[in-house]
Amino acid sequence: MTHQSQHLSAAHFAPILHAFRRQSPLVHCMTNDVVQNFTANVLLALHASPAMVIDAAEAAQFSSMADALLINVGTLTRDRQQAMQAAVTAANQAGTPWTLDPVAVGALTLRSDFCQQLLNQQPAVIRGNASEILALAQQASGGRGVDTLHQADAALDAAQQLAETWSTLVVVTGEVDYATDGQRLLAVHGGNPSMTRVVGTGCALSAVVAGFSSLPGDRLMNVAAACQVMALAGEKAAAQAAGPGSFATAFIDALWTLEGNHEAY
Repeated sequence: MTHQSQHLSAAHFAPILHAFRRQSPLVHCMTNDVVQNFTANVLLALHASPAMVIDAAEAAQFSSMADALLINVGTLTRDRQQAMQAAVTAANQAGTPWTLDPVAVGALTLRSDFCQQLLNQQPAVIRGNASEILALAQQASGGRGVDTLHQADAALDAAQQLAETWSTLVVVTGEVDYATDGQRLLAVHGGNPSMTRVVGTGCALSAVVAGFSSLPGDRLMNVAAACQVMALAGEKAAAQAAGPGSFATAFIDALWTLEGNHEAY
């Protein structure tokens, strides 16, 4: 299949970033244990409000109060699966958009089965690397744990298939990020390889995508803007960091100071 993508311009990106900061969405992050602190700091740097509520009863109650919900299966357990299912059910009842991050799907049975079950429960967005998207679409067996074995453009057919079949948006991230609703395809360039050397940038992106999905307007444009935010912050951080440790700090600072303007071209 031929894929014709549109690039997100500053004319679209800057006002979406400003709207996000004005709205300051409350993002309910049911995410993996390794990345909770980093994810919270990323959202705070963008003026959003993170919350990590994981008990099944509280998660269901909180997801109906939040502006957006993230389901990240990185450190999935059977108890956490029940809590996530309760949160998704409550979110759907409340009209809260939720994002699925199918971490390492295809490689392990519990998470693979659970993510397949979640597909028919109306995720607003699915965000994963190429191997995860291919596995979720049952076109490949998955990557090496959280590491992708494919370039992002190798998963575009799978992404569009998932988006069309489940009436959702799919974001495939890699050297180039792509966002699709099954018909339109947006490409986001930028970022820096240092982002892959810091734990949590991908998971934090999913939280940012979840938050941006709660904005009014064109949801596809909004989630592509979330990718642009993270890519630009990665570029700015890499320009001043000496290594992964200082990169993580510089990345949070870059998110805090990011304005948009001409930078998304």
